[in-house]
Amino acid sequence: MRIAVIGAGGVGGAFGAALAKASADVTFVARGAHLAAMKSVGLKIRSPRGDTHLAPTQATDDPTTIGEVDIVLFCVKLWDVEIAGNHIKPLIGPETAVIPLQNGIDAHERLLPILGPRAVMGGVAQISAAITAPGEITQTGTFMRMIFGELDGSRSERAERFLALCQRASFDATLSEAILTELWMKFILLSSNAGMMALARQPIGKLRDDPDMRPIFMAAYREAIAVGRAKGIALPADAEDKVVDFTGHAPPAMKASMAVDLDRGNRLEVPWLSGKVVELGRQYGIPTPTHAMLYAMLKPYAMGTA
Repeated sequence: MRIAVIGAGGVGGAFGAALAKASADVTFVARGAHLAAMKSVGLKIRSPRGDTHLAPTQATDDPTTIGEVDIVLFCVKLWDVEIAGNHIKPLIGPETAVIPLQNGIDAHERLLPILGPRAVMGGVAQISAAITAPGEITQTGTFMRMIFGELDGSRSERAERFLALCQRASFDATLSEAILTELWMKFILLSSNAGMMALARQPIGKLRDDPDMRPIFMAAYREAIAVGRAKGIALPADAEDKVVDFTGHAPPAMKASMAVDLDRGNRLEVPWLSGKVVELGRQYGIPTPTHAMLYAMLKPYAMGTA
């Protein structure tokens, strides 16, 4: 399969390298020093799962040089969705699937008017990884999972083919017939945990068992769950328990990407995380005081400080 990875950060770099090692034809679209390093010395993944050095690495800053592909892993930051969506049009053929692997819940909705309903699938990435040097990505912990599926819940041939490739790549992969539910389950977890880790400037292990922090986590989860149900998302009855369990078993050193971005003085995705919970809460008449606080306190750093 021909695969283009748009945004070769922690998520795109790690999954793209795994798929390339499974003999997929993978091209990374990146920029700056990270791109230069990949083109000169390759892409290195440092992980408790085992290190990978992908050399040579196919990488470019120009999607028009790639041609049509089977799968696009769309991994840019949420503020770049529309710009990147327009740039990848040359990659799209009649059977191409674009799988957004981003935080938030609306990337697929924003891509639909740009690329059309046939091209866009839904996707969820579960991994803790970040660029630690140009051409180098470091993973925290061993969990590495991708969930994807057609937005209409069907099991298409292209999705089945990609599932088989993911299974050969030796990470956990699921073809979901309820991808919107999966998106929301991640959003409930991430919108809450990312805000908490960023505001406290601590990894999850320093926060989750603190008796003063736990009620705030729980309030944030419940607000996001209530908003999702008000929107009509088919969340499981035990959604809260599932989110709490995931947090409890996360690697203690794990930091959400937004918390890493705050540490580095980079732009933050908070408008699409806690800010989105607040926006939907207002729309559906659901009180969201915890997320309103997280959003308000992080908003001064939203455009970065570096």
